[in-house]
Amino acid sequence: MKKFLFLLFLCTKTIFSFAQTTEEYIEEYADVAKDLMEEHHIPASIILGVAIHESAAGKSKIARYLNNHFGIKGKNSNTEIRSAYKDFPTVDSSYSHFISFLKSRDHFNELFDKYDQYDFKAWARGIQRGGYARSRTWASQVIALIRKYELFQYDNRPEDYLEPVEPKTVYRSKKKTGRSYIVKQGDNLGIIAKRNKTTVKAIKSKNGLKSNALKPGQKLKL
Repeated sequence: MKKFLFLLFLCTKTIFSFAQTTEEYIEEYADVAKDLMEEHHIPASIILGVAIHESAAGKSKIARYLNNHFGIKGKNSNTEIRSAYKDFPTVDSSYSHFISFLKSRDHFNELFDKYDQYDFKAWARGIQRGGYARSRTWASQVIALIRKYELFQYDNRPEDYLEPVEPKTVYRSKKKTGRSYIVKQGDNLGIIAKRNKTTVKAIKSKNGLKSNALKPGQKLKL
């Protein structure tokens, strides 16, 4: 009976630990993220945002069984699940490994020199460009999480800090390239119009022709 009650206690504890809210997750790991930010100058908001996104705020299977909160692939010795993801002895070690992973790859390591610890949008897009995730919307999703939970409050931004203004995309209409045709011997407007899927009237209008008379070598706008 005691053994049954003990197992029931463990199951109940496990179920409640899985029910952790995102806000509770942030409260639990914000200090870990801030310590890493102070040491490595990467926004704490990025660390937390990526962790929340990749681990479903600690509720994903690899987070629960492997302590893997950043979707890092690798060997694991876990016997409870079969997974292509790396296992970690603690969640904190998963957080530290995320920084080591970024610094060990050239396309991520350059971000540490390129961006400061406040520009979370630039970091998210830079990590995506480096190939961290296949999804084209990965950076946008991480940025949305940072905004939703106001994770930038952990970045120790100066009071007068202003977010870089993003340049607006300007869409320019493509100019249609004018087609032309060189009149050959035996051509007439009817033949030329049919070949080029237009009308005699349109050709005459574009070229200012008052009659249907053509000369070989004459250049026509179509």
